[in-house]
Amino acid sequence: MTRSTHHLHLYIYLKQPILPRFASAMAMAMPVAQLSFVFLVLLLAHTASAQLAPAPAPDAGCNGIFLSYSLQGRDQIRPHVAEAERNSQPYSFRARATVVNSDTRPLRSWALQVTFVHGEILVSVDGAVLTSGADLPYNTTAGDAGRPTSFTGYPQTDLLTPISTAGDPAKTQATVNLVGTLFAGPRPYEPLPSFLSLADPSYTCPPATNATSPTNLTTCCVFTADDDGTDPARSLSFLPRRTGDLVITYDVLQSHETTYLALVTLENDAPLGRLDGWQLSWRWQREEFISTMRGAYPREVDTAGCLYGPQGQYYKGLDLSKVLNCDRTPVVHDLPLSRANDTDIGRIDHCCRNGTVLPKSMDAAAQSKSAFQMEVYKMPPDLNRTKLYPPTGFNVTGSSPFNPEYACGAPIPVTPSEYPDPSGLASTTAAVATWQVVCNITTASKPPRCCVSFSAFYNESVVPCRTCACGCPATQPATATCSTTAPAMLLPPQALLMPFDRRASEALEWADQKHLGVPNPMPCGDFCGVSINWHVATDFTGGWSARLTLFNWDATDMPDWFTAIVMDGAYDGFEQAYSFNATRVGNNTIFVKGSQGFNFLLGESNMSGVDYPVPGKLQSVFSFTKKTTPGIDVIAGDGFPSKVFFNGDECAMPLRIPSQGTKPAALPVPLHLCLLLLSTFLLLAY
Repeated sequence: MTRSTHHLHLYIYLKQPILPRFASAMAMAMPVAQLSFVFLVLLLAHTASAQLAPAPAPDAGCNGIFLSYSLQGRDQIRPHVAEAERNSQPYSFRARATVVNSDTRPLRSWALQVTFVHGEILVSVDGAVLTSGADLPYNTTAGDAGRPTSFTGYPQTDLLTPISTAGDPAKTQATVNLVGTLFAGPRPYEPLPSFLSLADPSYTCPPATNATSPTNLTTCCVFTADDDGTDPARSLSFLPRRTGDLVITYDVLQSHETTYLALVTLENDAPLGRLDGWQLSWRWQREEFISTMRGAYPREVDTAGCLYGPQGQYYKGLDLSKVLNCDRTPVVHDLPLSRANDTDIGRIDHCCRNGTVLPKSMDAAAQSKSAFQMEVYKMPPDLNRTKLYPPTGFNVTGSSPFNPEYACGAPIPVTPSEYPDPSGLASTTAAVATWQVVCNITTASKPPRCCVSFSAFYNESVVPCRTCACGCPATQPATATCSTTAPAMLLPPQALLMPFDRRASEALEWADQKHLGVPNPMPCGDFCGVSINWHVATDFTGGWSARLTLFNWDATDMPDWFTAIVMDGAYDGFEQAYSFNATRVGNNTIFVKGSQGFNFLLGESNMSGVDYPVPGKLQSVFSFTKKTTPGIDVIAGDGFPSKVFFNGDECAMPLRIPSQGTKPAALPVPLHLCLLLLSTFLLLAY
């Protein structure tokens, strides 16, 4: 073979694709039988690699934040299901999500939201953390129930602009690799999420599509907030402060090489939300641990994690037996009022109230905040005064069944908080660094904890709380003879003060007296810890009045209670409440709290002189004028609230109002009010 012929063959060989080139080389050195086996192996490998869809390239037309989700592959796993249930076959899956900044603004503290719809259970997450701080494996169906699962960038929290980085992908994009289990049908169906978005409300993301590939979802989010790009907070790596139902502020007050001092503040901005006995948890991401605290205390004082972990190996000269907590997910709670002036663990503004955080409509200055300080030890490679990282996965809960559930976002860097100079000089002191965590009350449906009954002066019967108003037990005892669907029976007024067992017998007697129907089986109770009765007491030419009574059937006393009443047709006519403090707050809502001596709702007790327990109760008369509500029809329904809230929880309402009977002869207005106030006094005395 001449030199030129050899070069020509080499050129043709190198121009071939890799697989044919490799097969050609093997063919020259192997027998036919072995060659057939090798070809089969290569073909299978090539086919398998073709199933791994590469992550889509950023859309050339996207000048915002490009989001993508790519299903890399899935494999059937056991148990194998029957053919009739093949759409529920479990598969292991591998997926890759990308966030690419193609905008002119940096994307600070990015958080990607993905709505999984195939029962995905996440086993491994690389390149981000779950914003909720939940542990793996994480069941997206149980944890989010149709809501987006949020991933927060970590350790790469910020994505810079292509302009400021010369298009460096290491600084402008982030990749999240997911491994888990899903439940779906066989191919060619591709189980993709239904939704991709950014958690940042400044961006609008159109619905994601799979136009480029059946295994890829993509969308392009654009900045839509009112910002001309000159916001100094954004230019200094800060994000604008946000609002929510509960805002947690994480301030670093002092920073040292190995430690920093943090002030954590919980501020309640929900108009009707409250916390009782709050517990706050978070997740350390960089092996930090808590040395000391003031204003709060860990639920468990445990140093084993430090003694036997990397902290003990590094801090060999530190007495780790004196540190407070080394858990990766510590849980802390407020201190009791008796420790407010404790020189060791107290003396922090807004601390030490047994975890009570009231809405600002109750107390805007003192009790709508709670705060504590803690000294945090850092670990390598963060031993620098300027290397500061907040924890993630904040979660806050309350001890009362009336407390709402919160979903907290990721911490975002904001402008440092400012505090009055401790020396008393007319100056302020700024925090070293500040992060903000916004928590909002979740809208997940759950049974209410309170219910409402209606009564009126023109009808002798009380319309009680609905059957199973606060939910019925999941399993009824074998001896249960009540119906969970039968409507509640009308009651005599005195039955409102009786527990359900006694109330049922009263309802039977009342039905016999009034010739009312009796369902068979009898309806179950309301199962509510608090019931509220709204009684229309008078209706005269110039106005009308009502009486609100609170009943606490729980054994726990309720200090600093509040309620809110929505009066759609009568709101403008409200004048005053006589034993409670009541204020119109807008949206047809009257906010009510106890005045001095009426702000403590006792629990159920047996000290009433009767042979059954009676609830704690409070009562007040409300007066309304008709001058500002012409045409109001009190008896037809305008005199009854459409919604009632107690301690922030929306109560179950009756399905009807008292029917009109023979209206008593009208009494003079002063006599009406005198009799009503006298009845209120007698009921409270009872």
